Amino acid sequence: MMGIIYSIISGIAMTLQGVFNTRLGDKIGMWETNTLVQGTGFIITIIIWMLAGNGNFKNIKNVNKLYLLGGALGVIIIYTVMKGIGSLGPTCAIGIILVSQLTSAGIIDAFGFFDSQVIKFSANKIIGIIIMLIGIIIFKCKS
Repeated sequence: MMGIIYSIISGIAMTLQGVFNTRLGDKIGMWETNTLVQGTGFIITIIIWMLAGNGNFKNIKNVNKLYLLGGALGVIIIYTVMKGIGSLGPTCAIGIILVSQLTSAGIIDAFGFFDSQVIKFSANKIIGIIIMLIGIIIFKCKS
């Protein structure tokens, strides 16, 4: 149940962040916004880590180095979400983002990439993604 609640909060927060970042980027610039967003996140994370952190940075030497690219991916995510929302509007852009996230997550699950447990990507899931795409086209995206 908590996983569902966290996922709902995440979806709402990501949508708000995308819209807020796009509007801020319209005023101060894309890379300035990206710097501000990453910097604010860094400061808040440091504060939370100092108050509640219980991990161990020494274990970083034991992780797959590919997993250290999360911050770089964050830069790409912030930039492309801002450009997508700026071009398509929030509903269409977020809809396409959701379909691409679900598709890439399904591929990761199906093949067990990045130390994930293998979970079959069934025909039902493919049909679900196709229905989502059709829904996005019908709901919002216009040529």
